[in-house]
Amino acid sequence: MTAPFTVAIDGPAAAGKGTIAKAIAGYFGFAHLDTGLLYRAVGAATLEGVDPIEAARSLSAKALDAPDLRTPDVAQAASKVAVIPEVRAALLDFQKAFARRAGGAVLDGRDICTVIVPQAEVKLFVTASPEIRARRRLEELRGRGLAAEYDIVLEDVKARDARDSQRHTAPLKASDDAIVLDTSDMLVGEAIAKAIALVEARRV
Repeated sequence: MTAPFTVAIDGPAAAGKGTIAKAIAGYFGFAHLDTGLLYRAVGAATLEGVDPIEAARSLSAKALDAPDLRTPDVAQAASKVAVIPEVRAALLDFQKAFARRAGGAVLDGRDICTVIVPQAEVKLFVTASPEIRARRRLEELRGRGLAAEYDIVLEDVKARDARDSQRHTAPLKASDDAIVLDTSDMLVGEAIAKAIALVEARRV
């Protein structure tokens, strides 16, 4: 397969979209981009004192491999820089080009279906309740040896939801033609199987 085929996945933090995106990419042999890493890399740079717009404009692929991009502090910084229009504009072309590369691509983030690639062949909005997402994030953090408390993680999840959905530029929302996949009551394998089936149905 050489023609572009894009799977665009949006959704709030810790809904499972990254896990689902990686599984789809692996199953179909598509390239995968976690676009949140772009914003995390910019956010990490701002924690070092770099201006966010300058950080976005000078971002290199190597920065996406930094080992500390999954920490809570970087996540908060990423959410804050993501509301800056100039930051989003600086990262737009990279994402658009990746999305339409030959051989297929899967992108997950907050505005993939609505802004980055509205012409995507498959659009999914992966979500779950804030409480479920907070428990998943808590397990993830503790699994990496980081100290975390449920109430604080839940507060963080809700704060990020509010910031992402209320920002003026490219707010988090399900596009009108996206398929909503609520993973609240699904096991990981069930959610992946459902998503793969949805993509398979659009490829025939």
